[in-house]
Amino acid sequence: MEPTLIHGSRVGADLEVCSRCIYDERVPAIEFDERGVCTYCRQVESLVEEYGTGAAEGQRAFEGLVDDIKAAGVGKKYDCVVGVSGGTDSSYMLYLAKEFGLRPLAVHYDNTWNSAIATQNIRKVLEALDIDLYTHVVNNKEADDILRSFFYAGVPEIEAATDLALAETLYRAASRYGVKYVLEGHSFVTEGITPVRNNYFDGRYIQQIHRRFGDMRMESYPLMTFTRFLWWATVARIRKIRPFWYLQYSKEDARAFLEREYGWEYYGGHHLENRATAFYHGIYLPQKFGADLRNNTLAARVRAGTMDRADAWQEYSSPPVVEEDLLEYFKKRLELTEEEYGRVMAEPPRSWRDYPTYKKRFERLRPLFAVLAKANLVPMSFYLKYCFPTPPDR
Repeated sequence: MEPTLIHGSRVGADLEVCSRCIYDERVPAIEFDERGVCTYCRQVESLVEEYGTGAAEGQRAFEGLVDDIKAAGVGKKYDCVVGVSGGTDSSYMLYLAKEFGLRPLAVHYDNTWNSAIATQNIRKVLEALDIDLYTHVVNNKEADDILRSFFYAGVPEIEAATDLALAETLYRAASRYGVKYVLEGHSFVTEGITPVRNNYFDGRYIQQIHRRFGDMRMESYPLMTFTRFLWWATVARIRKIRPFWYLQYSKEDARAFLEREYGWEYYGGHHLENRATAFYHGIYLPQKFGADLRNNTLAARVRAGTMDRADAWQEYSSPPVVEEDLLEYFKKRLELTEEEYGRVMAEPPRSWRDYPTYKKRFERLRPLFAVLAKANLVPMSFYLKYCFPTPPDR
């Protein structure tokens, strides 16, 4: 059913929907103003104004950062590092870095669940642009043990360990080569900023869940503890820059460009370049938590005017794309029996609130992280999501 544009109206299963995007009242901490516009649309408006996104001031601000990156990289082999996954945003970021005259090092964290398409995409783009690759490959048994631990824990963020490991790997690569800048391919315009209840992770959370439910020692996994996170930001002072926060960016145009110029291939949907992530988005979240993170990207596209609101709601209302045999692959690789898998999926959902985290520490140090975010020493999205009290789960 298509949502109405009128604030206060109810949709489908008695849901209130934002009058601008497709976020509804099930989204954590959402509120609607007198015009029916949701909290997250207003957040995007504020970020666009702050960063000059897609406007001349944003372009100038990023060009100033490029000058800083080049100056800091004088005499070094690389002047920035770029995280790559084989997806659209990171692949295009490599091209963009070269276009601005930078000398990037591509960095990849391999959790051993990559799709063949993603692996080939990385190879094609790197070869075409003549960019070196730094890869950290975790022991596959260890990676599976961590993933299985999160599955047993019954929390939504079963891919949290991969997200944090990539961040740590980027810092390590930058430190190894004396690089002071990390470029990330995130765009709040095309992706939004995921509400924290749906995607929380930190080093303590990962460590504690693995200790409780895992069997192996963490040896090859690059864990980022609170101390390491603070050291990277305040002592090493490695800056994280998100060019798409400043520049005009269209994911659809970027994908068409990559396909045309490099023979890059689309993998079927947002985040589907990795099979563990595909299970998380297509099976685990919808079936265990009744959650569908496609609304982040679809709502962002509606806000940006690149997708009709009715079309976005229709796509959101349809089942997610799931690779054939993905579920069987997941169970087989994690050595889960049918009974064990069914038991875990039937257990009541749990959340990050049920396990030890650094969340309260982040909140107490909010003034410090505000300064670090303004200086690009921690991501602004981290500050907005992690450093403020989170409303209780509904």
